[in-house]
Amino acid sequence: MRVLGIETSCDETGVAVYDSDKGLLAHRLYSQIDLHADYGGVVPELASRDHVRKLIPLIKEVLAAANSSAQEINGIAYTSGPGLAGALMVGAMTGRSLAYAWNVPAIGVHHMEGHLLAPLLEVNKPEFPFIALLVSGGHTQLLRVDGIGQYELLGESVDDAAGEAFDKVAKMLNLDYPGGPNVAKLALQGNAEAFKFPRPMLDRPGLDFSFSGLKTSVLTAYKQTADYPEKLADIAASFEAAVVDTLLRKCERALKETGLKRLVMAGGVSANVKLRADLEAMAQRKRWQVFYPSHAFCTDNGAMIAYAGCQRLLGGQQENLAVTVKARWPMVDLPAV
Repeated sequence: MRVLGIETSCDETGVAVYDSDKGLLAHRLYSQIDLHADYGGVVPELASRDHVRKLIPLIKEVLAAANSSAQEINGIAYTSGPGLAGALMVGAMTGRSLAYAWNVPAIGVHHMEGHLLAPLLEVNKPEFPFIALLVSGGHTQLLRVDGIGQYELLGESVDDAAGEAFDKVAKMLNLDYPGGPNVAKLALQGNAEAFKFPRPMLDRPGLDFSFSGLKTSVLTAYKQTADYPEKLADIAASFEAAVVDTLLRKCERALKETGLKRLVMAGGVSANVKLRADLEAMAQRKRWQVFYPSHAFCTDNGAMIAYAGCQRLLGGQQENLAVTVKARWPMVDLPAV
């Protein structure tokens, strides 16, 4: 089965063609970073309009790169949630309309399931079951994954997601948008032990996360060192270390409680260099297997949507003509394949 995947959940327009026999044939991604930079964050209306401008040209480009005609597409997958409602609607309406015109089935894909399954695009793929750490700007979750659509939520953030905390700290430190990567870049110049920031919720049982208190500690440190700009790199490094340490220790707890030895990490924050390095080091000590997508598939992209959609279409699932998008959508509600 050959599937066209469309991703428009936020500020990146992603399109890909995935073939169940040949793998990923082509993918393209357009980022709206420059569009939103002046505002310090994503402006939903501008994001939606830009998806309208870029989506059809990207689809044409990807089909040409995949050496595939419309007649060779057997199904269309589009992100139907969670995300910005207007942005989601652009991709959903386009995908559903093309499916109708080309007389092929369409499937709405859960954005975070796309991230979760992105490591399966790699040559070295994880086998089920495994623990998944999903870390992005909108989500921080730990799940037990026994198969596609077989998800048990073990823990999640009760306030800010890890990526959201990175972005908010970036604003505190007056760093440019996008904040997360710029915090990580600044952290390379700092001393991670300069500030003793808290590791939230590690002093209690369970697998939930909280980064709001950590963010407040960073703000306090920033105000106390306002006259010492050279301390900004130390703040960034100490903050990053606190987030990474918290994520790793929760992963360790999840693996110990479930008895599993495989961990998948996905989502935008999974591209963080320190997080990957520390996770690899801990995995070697604990004799775990760790899997994550290549950097190109950590952020939002069409390839992960095409892959996830292909698996569900192969399982006989598809949408009717009604187009629905969901700004909020618990992943545990998804049906099994």
